Amino acid sequence: MADSEPGIGKKILSFFINDADEVASKPAVASSAPQPSKPTPPATVSNAAGTGQVDRKFVEHFVNLLEKANLPGPDYFEYKQALQSMEGLGLGEEKQFQAAWASFKAMGGAKDTTVLKTSADQYLGILNKDRDSFLKDVEKAVKDRVGALQDEHKKLEDSNAAYAQQILDLQKKIDDNKNRLGQIAGEVSEQTAKINANRDSFEVTYVSFVDQIKSDLSKINQYLQ
Repeated sequence: MADSEPGIGKKILSFFINDADEVASKPAVASSAPQPSKPTPPATVSNAAGTGQVDRKFVEHFVNLLEKANLPGPDYFEYKQALQSMEGLGLGEEKQFQAAWASFKAMGGAKDTTVLKTSADQYLGILNKDRDSFLKDVEKAVKDRVGALQDEHKKLEDSNAAYAQQILDLQKKIDDNKNRLGQIAGEVSEQTAKINANRDSFEVTYVSFVDQIKSDLSKINQYLQ
C-alpha cells in the first residue's frame, strides 16, 4: 500500500488496539458556539489481543513509526486487513487465515507467503531498532539525571565530613548541606520512579505489538503452507 493512501494509520491502529476509533479521532473544527468540556482520555487503551492495557502515547508512537515504514504494494498489513475482515463470519481461525490469504491474492498480492513473512520481519526489525534507540535514551537519562544527583550527594557527604572537623562557624554550612541531601534523596527516588515507569510502559506496548505480529507469523506458517 502506498504511504499516501488515506486511513493507513487508523487501519494499523485497528490491528493492535481495540478502541482504535477513539485513539485516532481528531478534534472537530472550532465554532463560535461554546463547546462543552470533554473529559481527558485515559492514558491507556486495550490491546487487540485482549491481554491488557498499553500506553496511549506509545501506541501512537508505534503506529506513526509503522505508518511511515509502510512498504509499497500488498504486504503483511494488507493481509492483516483482509484477515480482520473475516471476523464475525463464523469461521474457525485456520479458515479465517486461509480465506484472508485467498482475498489477499485476489487483490493482486504475491502468490506465496514469502512476502508476508518478509514484510512482517521488516516491521519487527523496525520496532526492534526503535526499542534499542529508546533504551539507549533511557540509559542516558538515568546517567544524566540520577547519576548527577548521586555524584552531588557523595560530594556533599565528603565535604560534610571535612566541615565537621572545622571550627563552629562552619556548622551553618554543614546544616545547609544536610538539608540539600534530604532533597536529593527525594529527587533520586522521584526521577528513578518516573524513568522506570516510562520504560515499563514502553516495554508493555512494545511486547503487545511484537507478540501480535509474531502470533500472525506463527499462524501464517501453520495455516498457509
